[in-house]
Amino acid sequence: MPPNTTATTGDKPAKSGRKKGRKARLVVLVLVLAIIAGVAYGAYWSISTVRASFPQTKGSITLQGLSGPVDVKRDGNGIPQIYASSDADLFMAQGYVQAQDRFYEMDVRRHMTSGRLSEMFGKSQVDNDEFLRTLGWDRVAKEEYDTKLSASTKKYLQAYAKGVNAYLKGKDGKDISLEYAALGFDNNYKPGPWTPVDSVSWLKAMAWDLRGNMQDEIDRALMTSRLDAKQIAQLYPDYPYDRHKAIVQEGQYDEVTKTFEQSGSSSGSGTSTGGTTGTGTGTGTGVGAGTGTGTGTGTGTSSGGTALESQLAGLYDVLDDVPTAVGVNGQGIGSNSWVVAGSHTITGHPLLANDPHLSASLPSVWYQMGLHCRTVSSKCQYDVTGYTFAGMPGVVIGHNQDIAWGMTNSGVDVTDLYLEKLSGDGYLYDGDTKAFKSREETIKVAGGKSKTIVVRQTRDGMPLLSDRDDELVKVGKKATVDTAAPDRGDGYGVALRWTALDPGTTMDAVFAMDKASNWSEFRSASALFDVPSQNLIYADKNNIGYTLPGKIPTRAEKDDGSIPAPGWDSSYKWTGYIPEDALPYEYNPKRGYIVTANQAVIDPDKYPYTLTTDWGYGTRSQRITDLIESKIKGGGKVSTDDMRQMQLDNSSEIAKLLVPALLKIDVGDKEVRKAQELLEGWDYTQDADSAAAAYFNAVWRNILKLAFGNKLPKELRVEGQCLWVDPVNTTGPADNTQKVRECGQRAADQAQPDGGDRWFEVVRKLMNDPKSAWWTTPKAGTRPPATHNRDDLFKRAMIDARWELTAKLGKDIDTWSWGRLHRLFLKNQTLGTDGPGFLKYILNRGPWKLSGGEATVNASGWNAAGGYGVVWVPSMRMVVNLGDLDKSKWINLTGASGHAYSAHYVDQTSKWAKGELLDWNFSAKAVDKNTSDTLVLKP
Repeated sequence: MPPNTTATTGDKPAKSGRKKGRKARLVVLVLVLAIIAGVAYGAYWSISTVRASFPQTKGSITLQGLSGPVDVKRDGNGIPQIYASSDADLFMAQGYVQAQDRFYEMDVRRHMTSGRLSEMFGKSQVDNDEFLRTLGWDRVAKEEYDTKLSASTKKYLQAYAKGVNAYLKGKDGKDISLEYAALGFDNNYKPGPWTPVDSVSWLKAMAWDLRGNMQDEIDRALMTSRLDAKQIAQLYPDYPYDRHKAIVQEGQYDEVTKTFEQSGSSSGSGTSTGGTTGTGTGTGTGVGAGTGTGTGTGTGTSSGGTALESQLAGLYDVLDDVPTAVGVNGQGIGSNSWVVAGSHTITGHPLLANDPHLSASLPSVWYQMGLHCRTVSSKCQYDVTGYTFAGMPGVVIGHNQDIAWGMTNSGVDVTDLYLEKLSGDGYLYDGDTKAFKSREETIKVAGGKSKTIVVRQTRDGMPLLSDRDDELVKVGKKATVDTAAPDRGDGYGVALRWTALDPGTTMDAVFAMDKASNWSEFRSASALFDVPSQNLIYADKNNIGYTLPGKIPTRAEKDDGSIPAPGWDSSYKWTGYIPEDALPYEYNPKRGYIVTANQAVIDPDKYPYTLTTDWGYGTRSQRITDLIESKIKGGGKVSTDDMRQMQLDNSSEIAKLLVPALLKIDVGDKEVRKAQELLEGWDYTQDADSAAAAYFNAVWRNILKLAFGNKLPKELRVEGQCLWVDPVNTTGPADNTQKVRECGQRAADQAQPDGGDRWFEVVRKLMNDPKSAWWTTPKAGTRPPATHNRDDLFKRAMIDARWELTAKLGKDIDTWSWGRLHRLFLKNQTLGTDGPGFLKYILNRGPWKLSGGEATVNASGWNAAGGYGVVWVPSMRMVVNLGDLDKSKWINLTGASGHAYSAHYVDQTSKWAKGELLDWNFSAKAVDKNTSDTLVLKP
């Protein structure tokens, strides 16, 4: 593993030479013995355990159930291309090959989605399992499989499961993955057979991570305990439509036909899913929150107050823990995708780029592969390549022989929280007591006793989330409420309404998109993509397009979905869903390109429905737009490498705003002045070797802490120490008299999931109000005193940042660099996170020094509350060349294999970190030319 590059924080008194030498010899002896023991133990693991689970990639294997031979061709990076003569054989082989590379990951995922992690990892996962059982993802997936999915989709899922189980047949855990051998030390767990529902359930996990604004609903409600409506509105400013363009610019909703129309181009086709129309804008009565934002004002009375605050504060720990079970996390979810028409490209045909932003995980959440019918026909319909999830058949993002597509999270609001008034064994609804629908769930625990829980649901199948925390139940019984709410009675609970808890057809959509050959077929396929709602971009050889699919709820006029609602009042119930024909799209817009990066989908004056009040604020999307415009201005043409370079853009928009103001401040202290000088002439590019980027981001972090950290409710702050250095002392943290205290708060953690540009917009608006109360600097000790203006707070942030980096990187600013702070560690999300030390060493990799940052196009996100380490990344990058598909490029965060010490475990990571892309072979000729290993699967 690369060495840790973090600087020490200070010197200690020297020891006597004799004692120091004696101690050194003892240390060396201990280290030698440890190394000998470690080598011997490591040799055992590497030879007898690690290699035993590596997949066979050459020769032949007989698989019962195949109707004909299947070729699995792997390139030098271990990426498989599968060739078959029937759909069933193709997907059976996909299941077998993915299990070869990633079965442990697949097994963990299905235990997560079904709330059975405790069966693998013991009592530490019981709380997670309780919450996941309450959500009931696997139950919904089973209903989806039984009642919603097409016969062909079921056939493909069955074939995939057959392939996985063919791989598992006759294998012990140690033959599958070294993690199972490690688990064998503690329990006798053995993986069971794969089922079609296991594949469907993973879509629910991804939908959870892309669920929209639920965290913002919680935050806004909790803010009311300390902030007024105006202050909350300042922290959730309106989307800047005048400055950052929405995705759809050349279309509008037609009030007469009740459909979305784009003048001057083909509208494509899509079937209407029906639903009740209605507007979501306007004012509304909230529960425990005084404001909404965006297209709806959301103002109203505070109903529920302390009850809701108490309940929602307790949900934080549960919500934060759930995603870490497999390493995917709802914070930081964003993405970039854009497509440029052939009129603006060198080839004369469209170019399409995509890089979804997700939490860094090892192995990567994505799995690259190609699925090829030797002859495309009614018997074998697929010739597609791209990225999918291990554990799921088909390709999620990529291209086939005719079209290409990409995705970004739309962020539309598909979740609502309801404060429920409990009454005996039921809940209050329109003045009547309704009975809960209840079920018992038994959680089996490896090495321990099973635990039985009761899951309760209110109307529309909404699970009562607050039942999963004993403390929340007690608080709910005792909570005081506003007079507008019903009597306390038996207390309050919190229930969740979410579109993914209804069975849907997204799995059908995956297969339909994989074989779509034109815009019309793609639009029809996307209509099936109901959860999660995604921005879909499209290109074929001559056309480009965008469509917003999804099951998106409509709400009553007084409810914009920005805050939790009173569950006892039926007027807050969803009124229906936006009809498919009314959803926004674009096809061949006159400007010749389409950009999606989690910004607003459409201006509200062109559209009657509220999609959400919590968009990303368009920092990345506008930067991408500007880069495209600068390239094509005057007739310039865009190349594949231009698209790659755009993906790597490290420009900081907030630095462009703040640095001129920071340079005007007289910091006084000469050591701080040296740091300030780094910003002079800086081009605002956050390269890994930039000292200016390191200092600016430290200043930005301290601005957030000083301006917002201590002013937010305690539930929204990470408890910690406060960073303060006596400005009179300029010798730096190496001086033992220096007072250095770290302060953390949740301020930056509340940033928009796409990487923090909500806080950019907050600060941008406050820049014109230098006397705003937000610029009040908190006192730290006796010096410096609290101040009440912007520039004083900026000065304090610059001082604190100087000494923070002195502690982390050393006093000599010539040695500073952004990459030394901004590092990526890849961790196996089970035993690599919570396992013993030697397993962490075996399973984990890193660090890598990264460029980029929050809300840059190269979005290597970090959390200002927790430090500068990388927490989310472009999880893959691709550029599709529709003029010559074999000239397309792609890269994954890690590698094809989930096996530690496989040559393909992290073989793509260093190239990914440098911004390089691999050749993406598609045609049979190109694949054959670059094939390293061939495995034949025989019937």
